[in-house]
Amino acid sequence: MFGNKKKDTSSPRKKGLISNGASHLLNSIVKGSVIEGKISSDSDIRVDGVINGTLNCAAKVILGPTGKINGDVNCQNAVFEGQFEGVLKVEEMLIVKEKAIITGDITTNKLVVQAGAIFNVSCTMGANKPGHSELSKKSTGRKINRNGHATAETEKGYHQKEAS
Repeated sequence: MFGNKKKDTSSPRKKGLISNGASHLLNSIVKGSVIEGKISSDSDIRVDGVINGTLNCAAKVILGPTGKINGDVNCQNAVFEGQFEGVLKVEEMLIVKEKAIITGDITTNKLVVQAGAIFNVSCTMGANKPGHSELSKKSTGRKINRNGHATAETEKGYHQKEAS
């Protein structure tokens, strides 16, 4: 009844303490850490320290309020509260919080910029999505100025009509 059954305590994964799926894992670069070079991650990553280099993430990048990134970032989704300078490519959605300071070139599908953020970038949005209006199909890019207003540049000029 209370026999010789031995519990397996050799692995936290077997005890259910560690998830098998990468979707619940979070990498963290804490305040006071400085990393230079190239970082790759399949799961979410939170940066409260400093990265000087390239960050490739197959999931979400969270740049905390004390975090700084100088370089290139490629990711699925991003939430930025800290400072960023460089080239940012976000596959889905970029959320820029009110305390963020962002400078550089951005490519994203969806963008949310909260009031108070400093957002001095060249931004291209939704360029790979079918079904956009004629203006955006001819657009060479959208630029967002520091007041958060978008302007479009087209191949033939913004106000010029096509010849029939």
